[in-house]
Amino acid sequence: MSKVIQSVSAFFKKDSATGILLIVATVSALIVANTPMRGFYEHMMELKFGMGFKDVYISKTMHHWVNDGLMALFFLAVGLEIKSELKFGSLTSFKSAIFPVAAAVSGALFPALIYFAFNQGTDYVKGWAIPMATDIAFVIGIIAILGSRMPSWAKVFITTIAVVDDLIAVLVIAFFYTEEIHWNALGLAGGCTLVLLVFNRARVNRLTPYLVVGFIMWWAVLASGIHATIAGVILALTVPLRREWKIGKIKRFALRGYHLFKQAKDHKLAMTSPEVHRYLENTQREMESPLKRLERKLHAPVYFFIMPLFAFVNAGIVFNSEILNQAFHLPITWGTIFGLVLGKPIGIMLAIWILLKFFYKHMPQTPEIWRLLFGISLLCGIGFTMSLFIVTLSFDDQVIQEEAKIGILVASILSGLLGYLILHYATRKPEAITRDKISITGHY
Repeated sequence: MSKVIQSVSAFFKKDSATGILLIVATVSALIVANTPMRGFYEHMMELKFGMGFKDVYISKTMHHWVNDGLMALFFLAVGLEIKSELKFGSLTSFKSAIFPVAAAVSGALFPALIYFAFNQGTDYVKGWAIPMATDIAFVIGIIAILGSRMPSWAKVFITTIAVVDDLIAVLVIAFFYTEEIHWNALGLAGGCTLVLLVFNRARVNRLTPYLVVGFIMWWAVLASGIHATIAGVILALTVPLRREWKIGKIKRFALRGYHLFKQAKDHKLAMTSPEVHRYLENTQREMESPLKRLERKLHAPVYFFIMPLFAFVNAGIVFNSEILNQAFHLPITWGTIFGLVLGKPIGIMLAIWILLKFFYKHMPQTPEIWRLLFGISLLCGIGFTMSLFIVTLSFDDQVIQEEAKIGILVASILSGLLGYLILHYATRKPEAITRDKISITGHY
């Protein structure tokens, strides 16, 4: 039994674990949706649950609670990652941000334009944002399979592109996928935001006040008509991110905790164990910024539960001859496929080429580097989670959703396979892509 537990624990520590779980959840949803279990699956998705009080009461199906409720936690995790990158990561300065930001913006614009070109003049056109974003979990999973073959700068580069992609998706959802607005609820959400900013300004270091006010804000945003996932991002941006203690200060507090613990074991002294444990808990809380602490706590539930559950709830595509035949005769399917498989690499590679050709001519431009960048750009065509999410925002019609999801599934599989094959080929000679090549990320 202990070996099983150790194996499971080792699996969840792998970078590829999230991607594998997403694949399992997706395949499970496809199997359930195309077997006699389909009726039970659909019945479960339509079960209704409500919460609130008289004027602000919300009643949603399980499908909507996953998409509007649990996915708010996913966007909270995304927001924490974006803030961390902006403060201390790859987006701290113009030099460090220019390549991934330009690549991400161009890589979001071209898929949207291709989708629009396929669907202009039809009712499908409002799904133009479907092929814009990259699924970071799948991308990291494939990179993890490549292991040490992938140079560190390439991992940072593609991760930063995915983070910026998520930021673009958040802005698109906020500005283009909001319909009727209820101003009373929006006012309550605004008040909650001000309270969170006051907490930040007052250097409140405990997470509980942020989470309580954040929950009220999420509820108000959901009731306002603006998509509730925006509440997760707003909460993330108000959680304090201050640098952790220096090693000297950590050492002093740790030594003091050690001596207090020794004293607590001596029954002749007044120091008690509960007091010592409180001291150690306070020390741990002060050592780590609230943002990093929340990011650490959210990682497992978001990536090992919420994202696979979202995939299971939304990937239940029915494969019958009528739907398949219709899907591949409709512009929404082809716009999605071409947007992700072609639009992403075209947009990313064009942005990088312009920067290297006209602004950063001194940077290495060997064939090996270009092959690696091309593989990265192909991998960014995996739009699974965010693309599925935007489908649910774009269309209420179940049949249209199914057609768009078929396009997402096909495009994500193609992008993943092609990206992996190109990267596997491009990383055959590690010495050709690691020496003095970190400058592509903007770090000089």
